[in-house]
Amino acid sequence: MAGFSCSLQYDQYQTILLGLMMMMTALSLGSFSCVCRAQDPSQLSLDYYSKTCPDAQKVVRTEMECAVKENPRNAAAILRLHFHDCFVQGCDGSILLDDTATLKGEKTASQNANSLIGFDLVDRIKNQLESQCPGTVSCADLLAIAARDATLLLGGPYWDVPVGRKDAKSTSLELADADIPTPDQGLIAQMTKFLEKGLSVTDLVALVGAHTVGMARCASFRGRIYGGFELTSGLGPASEALLGKLRETCPASGGDGNVAAMDYVTPYLFDNAFYESLVAGDGLLGSDQELYSSLVGFETADLVKTYASDAIAFFEQFSESMVKMGNITNPEAGEVRKMCRFVNT
Repeated sequence: MAGFSCSLQYDQYQTILLGLMMMMTALSLGSFSCVCRAQDPSQLSLDYYSKTCPDAQKVVRTEMECAVKENPRNAAAILRLHFHDCFVQGCDGSILLDDTATLKGEKTASQNANSLIGFDLVDRIKNQLESQCPGTVSCADLLAIAARDATLLLGGPYWDVPVGRKDAKSTSLELADADIPTPDQGLIAQMTKFLEKGLSVTDLVALVGAHTVGMARCASFRGRIYGGFELTSGLGPASEALLGKLRETCPASGGDGNVAAMDYVTPYLFDNAFYESLVAGDGLLGSDQELYSSLVGFETADLVKTYASDAIAFFEQFSESMVKMGNITNPEAGEVRKMCRFVNT
């Protein structure tokens, strides 16, 4: 593919990717391979760019392959961006907009500030798409495709991504503060926020499984390790060692920006180890542990146990839930932005 900025060409990278995927598959699921088909979206389609930009997904994949090779955290960053985007006004790229004199973006919302990264990577992918197919592929679709590739590149499942989203021309800082779940939120509040988006309790448990990759800031889990960890964990030797390490990373005061893996077993592998930690009572975030330990979490606890023991079930449901979340669209008329950080002029 001529014109790609990535240092590795697409065909060259396939050999490296194949070896990586074989290694991760062997580690996580043996011979299992999950290819989950898209659901039947009402407004989106799988062939939306088949004539206008047939190589759109290949462009995104090439840049994501290089970015994840540079730093596996880039995969988690894109997944988080897509999630935070879809929970405010639908999946419309509004999370990507910078503040301007006439527009207040969502990046300074309480759950976004100091938490979201990956905007430069989005810019890089968008530049490549614009060079191939100017004014064609939306930033919202870019995020949806890249989130799928991010999952796949760390050993997770593949799913077909319906496309055809439009980019928002407005944002809502108020909705970003209100609608995005918080790290210390109780189970009822989490379920309410998901149900308001048309997502079920099953979707909640499956989508939170994205925490099997990525990091959390000390400010997000300090309350958990200084006032809740002992209440859920059996505090065997392994858990005692984990708690000690977490407290070294995150002191009782200060160090808010220090980070720890939400999956301390395989932090750069998309697998079901995250759920195993919840069953052990060792979840890093209070909101995550609530899925298993809450007194009202009968259904969620059963799902956690299922996914902890059955990675295939987790992969299949995660794929379905990602498509379902990705189909939340902004009902207002949108556009295809030339730059993801700014509306078109």
